[in-house]
Amino acid sequence: MKGDKFYIFLFLTPAFLISGIFLYYPFFENFKLSFYKTDGFFNSTFIGFDNYIRLFNDEIARGSTLNSFELMLYVAIFQVGIALVLAIMVNSIKRGAAFYRITFFFPIVISGAAIGLLFTLIYNYRNGLLNEILVNLGFERVLWLTEQSALYMVAIPTIWNYVGFYFVIFLTAIQKIPQDYYDAAALEGITGFQKMTKITIPLILADLKTCLVLAITGALKIFELVYIITKGGPARSSEVLGTYMYQKAFVDSAMGYGATLAVFMVVIGLTLAFITNKFIKNDKLTY
Repeated sequence: MKGDKFYIFLFLTPAFLISGIFLYYPFFENFKLSFYKTDGFFNSTFIGFDNYIRLFNDEIARGSTLNSFELMLYVAIFQVGIALVLAIMVNSIKRGAAFYRITFFFPIVISGAAIGLLFTLIYNYRNGLLNEILVNLGFERVLWLTEQSALYMVAIPTIWNYVGFYFVIFLTAIQKIPQDYYDAAALEGITGFQKMTKITIPLILADLKTCLVLAITGALKIFELVYIITKGGPARSSEVLGTYMYQKAFVDSAMGYGATLAVFMVVIGLTLAFITNKFIKNDKLTY
């Protein structure tokens, strides 16, 4: 028994060291930095909770938070929802399923920067793909990135980028469900939509919860797509916490305030992950 504990400790030690050096230590250093007014190099002054007071009085930070929450809602509903529907559909296909797996998963292997550049070209007013299609059909060009539409235009590539990731998780979970359940349900006359709601979804609820937590917390880290496509504009209509934190920390050289925004993002992520786990519980299901 003691030997087993030694080997467990031995194999877990590298993971603990890597997590401590590259995750926990930087986070605590960042947390400490949030109590300073600093440019990140030489000029540092301890100011206590002034950065946090500034955060709660910052209208731009408030707007960025609301935009992040809106993106969170889109990815939770559409990213996870579309992935679930695609997984159920592909699972029912007997031929060519491998083709669909590769096709749906493909966007996840493309970097966010490349996807951002791709959609920048698609949305371009003068010679973008969408406007070229409209012109060829006899319509007028459209300004796609406006104050009213910019956040929606950013949400589209964000959703497309990670649908394949959740698709693979759902498909793997669905394929683990014993066929006997579906055979028994067929004898009871349960088919089609009822089969999905009464058997498939309840039996993969743990995976659904995991995907929702990953999607919600992942929405807080969105940066490159927004920065490349809109840079938070126009008029900060698509500004999210990630881009605002970057601007304050690296453009305005307010590293202390940027660190405060980072801490705020972590707190939001942990809170939402806790709430999601609290409200979606497997032990309350009845089949």
